[in-house]
Amino acid sequence: MKSQQKQYWLMKSEPDVFSIDTLKKDVTTWWEGVRNYQARNFMMKEMIVGDEVLFYHSNATPPGIAGLAVISEAAKPDPTQFDKKSEYYDPKATKEKPNWFCTQVKYKKTFKHFITLEKLKNDKHCENLLVIKKGQRLSIQPVSEKDFQYLSQLGLGSI
Repeated sequence: MKSQQKQYWLMKSEPDVFSIDTLKKDVTTWWEGVRNYQARNFMMKEMIVGDEVLFYHSNATPPGIAGLAVISEAAKPDPTQFDKKSEYYDPKATKEKPNWFCTQVKYKKTFKHFITLEKLKNDKHCENLLVIKKGQRLSIQPVSEKDFQYLSQLGLGSI
C-alpha cells in the first residue's frame, strides 16, 4: 500500500546510458527497464508523486550521487516489456497483465559537489545508507528523510 507521506529514494543509473545531465536536458523520463521485482515493487506500490530522489551514477568512475530529482507521475506499465526489439522485452507480459512498471522522474538539480561512493563510505552520517552496504546492488533504494536532507545539503554545498 502506498504511503501518503513523502518518501525519499536513491535511484541508480549508469551515466553512459542515462545521466543527470541527460535528465536535465530531457526534464522528465520514465524509469524504464527495471527488471528486479523489489525495485519494481518500490515504484509500483510505494512511490508517490512528490517523492524526492537522489540521482546516483553507478558503474562510473567514480560512482556517486550527482543530483536531485522528484517523482512526477505514478507508476504505469513499462512499455519496453511489450516491445520485441527492446532489450527489456518480456514475452510473458501482456497489456492485460503487465509484469513491469515504471514511474516518471523529473529533474530537480545537479549537485555542486558530486558525492562519491568513497565519501559516503567514510562519512559517519551515511552509515545507514543501503548503497554502502556490502552486496547491496538494488537500483532503487529507500533513504531516510534525515539522510536525504544531509546529502542534499552536502551536494548543494550548504554544509
